[in-house]
Amino acid sequence: MQQGFLPVTREEMLERGWEQVDFVYVSGDAYVDHPSFGHAVITRVLEANGYKVGMICQPDWKAKESIAVFGEPRLGFLVSAGNMDSMVNHYSVSKKRRKSDAFTPGGVMGKRPDYAVVVYSNLIRQVYKKTPVILGGIEASLRRLAHYDYWSNQLKRSILLDSGADIVSYGMGERSIVEIADALDAGIDISDITYIDGTVCKVKNLDSVYDALILQSYTELKKDPLNYARSFYTQYCNTDPFTAKRLVEPYSEHLYVVQNPPTKPLSQSEMDRVYSYPYMRTYHPSYEEAGGVPAIEEVKYSLISNRGCFGACSFCALTFHQGRIIQTRSHESLIQEAKKFIWDKDFKGYIHDVGGPTANFRAPACEKQLTHGACKNKQCLFPRPCRNLKADHKDYLKLLRKLRELPNVKKVFIRSGIRFDYLMADKDDTFFKELCEHHVSGQLKVAPEHVSDEVLSKMGKPENSVYQAFCKKYKHINERLDKKQFLVPYLMSSHPGSTLKEAVELAEYLRDLGYMPEQVQDFYPTPSTISTCMYYTGVDPRTMEHVYVPVNPHEKAMQRALIQYRNPKNYDLVLEALKKADRMDLVGFDKKCLIRPRHTEMKNKQFLHEKNTKEKAAKPKRKKAIRNVHKKKK
Repeated sequence: MQQGFLPVTREEMLERGWEQVDFVYVSGDAYVDHPSFGHAVITRVLEANGYKVGMICQPDWKAKESIAVFGEPRLGFLVSAGNMDSMVNHYSVSKKRRKSDAFTPGGVMGKRPDYAVVVYSNLIRQVYKKTPVILGGIEASLRRLAHYDYWSNQLKRSILLDSGADIVSYGMGERSIVEIADALDAGIDISDITYIDGTVCKVKNLDSVYDALILQSYTELKKDPLNYARSFYTQYCNTDPFTAKRLVEPYSEHLYVVQNPPTKPLSQSEMDRVYSYPYMRTYHPSYEEAGGVPAIEEVKYSLISNRGCFGACSFCALTFHQGRIIQTRSHESLIQEAKKFIWDKDFKGYIHDVGGPTANFRAPACEKQLTHGACKNKQCLFPRPCRNLKADHKDYLKLLRKLRELPNVKKVFIRSGIRFDYLMADKDDTFFKELCEHHVSGQLKVAPEHVSDEVLSKMGKPENSVYQAFCKKYKHINERLDKKQFLVPYLMSSHPGSTLKEAVELAEYLRDLGYMPEQVQDFYPTPSTISTCMYYTGVDPRTMEHVYVPVNPHEKAMQRALIQYRNPKNYDLVLEALKKADRMDLVGFDKKCLIRPRHTEMKNKQFLHEKNTKEKAAKPKRKKAIRNVHKKKK
């Protein structure tokens, strides 16, 4: 493998002595050759397997020539929107345009199109009619079958059909992309590559498709959202690489989209190899003049120790993308990577993170997962930890101790999130103590998400009592260490199941805590999550029971405002929410009140008080007058 960045121009391709590249990788992100960026991993994996790859990052989607930098590739185009879904990258949950893009040089917004994968693929098809187009990355992965699209408020077809592409490599694509490349290199036509795990393809008939579950057709899904809920849950139950069936989604008598089972998890040695490639660990030098790529700052001195998550929160798409089986790197691999940057001139002595989707998951939830897979209809942590769960932090603790001992390292932080219910399930407190002593920078960010057990059950999160026990223990350990360290809870408003009643309950909790979060995450219905399915269908696909869903933008604004009830800008929304929730007892001067009444509300309260007082005083007089009338009649 050659050192340096992959070619981004035709001139650089020729300098390498290449007349043609095997693959052109088209990305919605700027070119950052760091293992935290999907395009870097996939291109280095292909390079390690002998393939020549050229990079076209953030092409001008309005100009055909922008896609023809290298000419026609020998084997195909690889297309990704980038590290984020392009619509999430562009729009807030209120569908307002974001002001900056951390994955673009200088943070400039607007360098990629909406629905980037579809736009890029159609652009390629205008120039190269028959060249294979392979989709990958988070946007394609989570839109691989029919899906609810929040931004258009529609049930959309598989991204394969709207993009005109040939195949999707979904999930973490290191295995599948090499198999696709090898098949194309062997002369197999792209239309015949229908059998590779971790891929989605389209076929004209089902003659070559075996052992498959037939989902409801796209026509049936559009007729009734409940049909979509049933189909979605079938997909959800077939996300495990050991037990998943092949799925078929019909679109017509001559068009079917076929999802093959997920790829098997990478072994530790395979994970180590993926992260050992000669990444440049920074953005392409051509971006220097624009100010670099902001997204590198958070990950430049961080380490990815695992992938996958058995937490399986309802609002998270990781089950569909990385899966529930934990895959880890060895201590040696992580220490070797750390040694590459601890002497960097910009390194200040702080390793920013050692983790993954959930930092303290360093092994599969139980022994059987690596041979039998994760349970279909049972969660590892919800509603309470499974009796087979192995809650053990010993390996993670050993890793952190080794990293702390490296020269030039002052502190090793954990920022990718601690799963507190898993931590509480561990009977050994050693990790908890060292977490507080060495790995917290004054504040530990955790994600209880809510305090209402009704809402938490829809989120797939533990009961509030578990979080309260965690808070108590965290406070106790810090007091023993004589450290003033606080918890910063991530909270979510407007999740399915949350009425104004539950939103007020959350506001009262924050009042008692004496804390107002600076930022609030309003529930964002992104493709391929259980919560998004609830949002669209109004039912929980796991039970098909009705779920209250706050979809009205004004109600969502009220729920969000209640979490930040102290902000004067939110006063009118909070007052309106309390009136609608029949909780005007929380408007007043008592310490339990959320807001004080304004002058007009005070006058109204005073008027009502005086009116009630007069009515109470008048009651005895009326009763006495009535008695006198009765006496006269007698």
